[in-house]
Amino acid sequence: MSNSSSITQFLLLAFADTRELQLLHFWLFLGIYLAALLGNGLIIITIACDHLLHTPMYFFLFNVSLLDLGCISTTVPKSMSNSLWDTKVISYAGCVAPVFLYVLFLSAEFSLLTIMSYDRYVAICNPLHYGTLLGSRACVHMAAAAWGAGFLTALLHTANTFSLPLCHGNALEQFFCEIPHILKLSCSDSYIREPGLLGFSACLACGCFVFIALSYVQIFRAVLRIPSEQGWNKAFSTCLPHLAVVSLFFSTSVLSYLKPPSISSPSLDLLVAVLYSVVPPALNPLTYSLRNQQLKDAVWKLISGWFCQAMKFSSPSA
Repeated sequence: MSNSSSITQFLLLAFADTRELQLLHFWLFLGIYLAALLGNGLIIITIACDHLLHTPMYFFLFNVSLLDLGCISTTVPKSMSNSLWDTKVISYAGCVAPVFLYVLFLSAEFSLLTIMSYDRYVAICNPLHYGTLLGSRACVHMAAAAWGAGFLTALLHTANTFSLPLCHGNALEQFFCEIPHILKLSCSDSYIREPGLLGFSACLACGCFVFIALSYVQIFRAVLRIPSEQGWNKAFSTCLPHLAVVSLFFSTSVLSYLKPPSISSPSLDLLVAVLYSVVPPALNPLTYSLRNQQLKDAVWKLISGWFCQAMKFSSPSA
């Protein structure tokens, strides 16, 4: 029987045992990771550089893209390096830090998605008071509150999880350090504390989702009263991408944490974890820019400017 004080490292679940499949996993995750870096990085740089995008909606999108980069960077790089070097080992400290950061980014992102639904509600249902309710100071305060809530949630979950004695080995049935799989290694009488915290967090997430759903009910009712087709397109171009991101984010998280134990298996847990921790950060930039013509134009303008500068510097001087 060992406890957490004697554990210096954990063993992560490998995606494959054969060398060829390990390398395939490395290249696949590398492609997804680079796509997430490129997409979210372009959104961040574009919003920062284009003064026309210095509005509440794009300010919150800027923060969401930062959080997406953080989420995928806490899970994917270590899994890639393990596959590349054919190892499963992660240090104890190397497990604590990603747990803290991942919970922070995940919690803060869900808070920001909730705030973004409020932003869309005010913009469409109460546009005359938009400047008052969502001024620059209010936006900064709301974003800071989302980051602060994420930090507090991460601190509570991480401290509580790693304070439990671990006496069922050190092998995690997941490709990154995830709290439910760490709890399986515990044999403490206080084991119920962390599931209680997880249940409380799930209730808060459900409350946020209900708020988002009610906001969009009011938004769609207001949109249907807009007489012009151009007004419909403008409203839907900003609302539908956000709704798609929320749906993907919430459904995959619920599937991961609330699925019945009877259908749980290492392969299924691995697949579900990829769906909620890897896929959304890579797809969100595409989702947000697909129908948003203003964002697409700004991104194209930024890329064109870079290309012109590169051509200017590469051309021979007269």
